[in-house]
Amino acid sequence: MLSRAECDALRGIAILGIMLHNYCHWLWFAIRENEYKFYMSRSQQLADYFAGGIDAMLPVQLLSYFGHYGVPIFLFLSGFGLTLKYELSSNNGIPAPSAWRFTRFHYLKLLRMMLPGFAAFIVVDYMTIGPRAYPAENVIALFGMFANLLPEPNEVIWPGPYWFFGLMMQLYIVYRLLLFRRHWAFTVGMIAICWLLQVCCSPESSELNYLRYNFVGGMLPFGAGLLAARFVRLEMVDVSRFHWFVRLAILSLAIVAGCFSFQTWLWVPFAIIVAAVCLVKALPDVLLRTFCWFGTISAAMFVIHPLLRKIFIPISRRGDVYDGLLLYIIATIAFSWLVKQIMDRIASPRM
Repeated sequence: MLSRAECDALRGIAILGIMLHNYCHWLWFAIRENEYKFYMSRSQQLADYFAGGIDAMLPVQLLSYFGHYGVPIFLFLSGFGLTLKYELSSNNGIPAPSAWRFTRFHYLKLLRMMLPGFAAFIVVDYMTIGPRAYPAENVIALFGMFANLLPEPNEVIWPGPYWFFGLMMQLYIVYRLLLFRRHWAFTVGMIAICWLLQVCCSPESSELNYLRYNFVGGMLPFGAGLLAARFVRLEMVDVSRFHWFVRLAILSLAIVAGCFSFQTWLWVPFAIIVAAVCLVKALPDVLLRTFCWFGTISAAMFVIHPLLRKIFIPISRRGDVYDGLLLYIIATIAFSWLVKQIMDRIASPRM
């Protein structure tokens, strides 16, 4: 379904969306996203913005509202990659790892990513205005990757984007214990159960917020990745880039429309994933290679961008919106490359 280059390009698109979203949605005029809860008022704000006539802040508004959907793309790729590695290669003599070895291996991989970024972040946080408190129990929960399970997870996970590590740890455990080399109905059943749990919540409730910080909210894109790796085979005939762009345009309209109802909003991540696949299929080779490169440094970009945001966002908040954003992008790319060199020198865990 996807080549290695296309997977890397999807990672590049996802990390750019997340990095830019986590900057733009902190600006005072930005239309905030519906990520953990569904606020109809925010969707209406987006509609009112377009109805009133777009302005120079259009990229900021789109990134603020839609950029967080890079997360389901990462979850899809995780499910896709796990299936290729541990299931479709099973006939090549690779034994099934025990649940303990599997969980330990992936925990250490995530910890290897987190350490350099967190160490740099706390230094910058205390050197700049407005440092946050770091209660020992929150730090332990963060490094134990169970902070998502604490009450009000959005209040205890700092840096904010690091909630993703706890989510991935949960999905690794669910995959190994419940979905690994099992019938496709187990995956479909898990997606259905997680969907029903969210449907039973009020759109603006703390219960929905809690579920979406944990594996319940990520099961749809993750499960889609598992099923895609097992069953989806794109047609072998040539499909022109124009036709991929047409599919992308149709899906884009469906994504926007889906943001105006709680029920359809729950399925928007799936449409985002399909649209992203159409996008990488439609990209010219030069752009595909560019996004591939961003994909190779995506892990470093994820862990380092929160500290650079804190340094540069005061420039945008003073009114020089794009000046601060441009400096943030340049610094994030440069420091991500440096952090990747450090991460590559940390010993890799073994299964």
